[in-house]
Amino acid sequence: MRLFFSCVFFTCLSFSAGCSRFDAFNLISPTFTANRTGNLAYGSLPRQKLDIWIPYNVKPNARVVVFFYGGEWMAGEKWNYRFVAKALAGCGIIAVIPDYRVYPEVKFPKFVDDGALAVKWVHDHIAEYGGDPEHVFLMGHSAGAHIVALINLDPHYMKDVGLDRSVIRGTIGLSGPYDFQPFPNDLALFNMTPGGPINPLIEPVNFADGAGPPMLLIHGKLDDVCEVKNATSLAAAIHEHGGKVDTIIYPDRAHAGVCMAFAWTCRYLAPTLDDVVKYVETH
Repeated sequence: MRLFFSCVFFTCLSFSAGCSRFDAFNLISPTFTANRTGNLAYGSLPRQKLDIWIPYNVKPNARVVVFFYGGEWMAGEKWNYRFVAKALAGCGIIAVIPDYRVYPEVKFPKFVDDGALAVKWVHDHIAEYGGDPEHVFLMGHSAGAHIVALINLDPHYMKDVGLDRSVIRGTIGLSGPYDFQPFPNDLALFNMTPGGPINPLIEPVNFADGAGPPMLLIHGKLDDVCEVKNATSLAAAIHEHGGKVDTIIYPDRAHAGVCMAFAWTCRYLAPTLDDVVKYVETH
């Protein structure tokens, strides 16, 4: 109960001061968990930069999670999600958060191409920061979950950057759209016209061939942004083809709460951090 009131208090305080919910989450995140190396370029364009959060007293060959934030493929900043990075670092995991290009600067599949390029950079350079390139996991929330699912399931993205998708140890999708019909206001960023056919290359479920790296799909049953059938449908397709996938459904959580639960005083919302760390440590 104390955690509940603490989370509400800080969030309301932040909003009353004209700040975003990210300011609230980051304000209350511990500052003693990690060192940040920021704005490392993984490409030549302004938004092709990433931050690395290295745990204090990091162990040799630490496991690595590359986290892609959501924002309807139209918005987002890596700095806003440092509460996720600090939570992972507090558990001994090196966290990497890339920015990527968004609409209207680019349309599909350019934001997924950026994701693959960031993963290649991490694979090639993370050993310089104490990470194990053999244990690089991908994780994304919402639109970020869509990006990591495509990188995991559609082999051409990693091939285009000179790697095989087998370099990915596992992929964790949080509240992602995997088997969906784009909303009307999303048509332009997917190169579609109103009433036009769905591009099959957009939907991760169409690439569930059973040959991709293992996945963990975490979703809230009350999600009304990306309905829970996105996770159950993708999991069923992967299972049908003999692939490896685990699914965790939180019965009382909606879309945002699955990610908010990384924030220090909001962890009462869901055991997202515990479930992610267990998956990373056991694969």
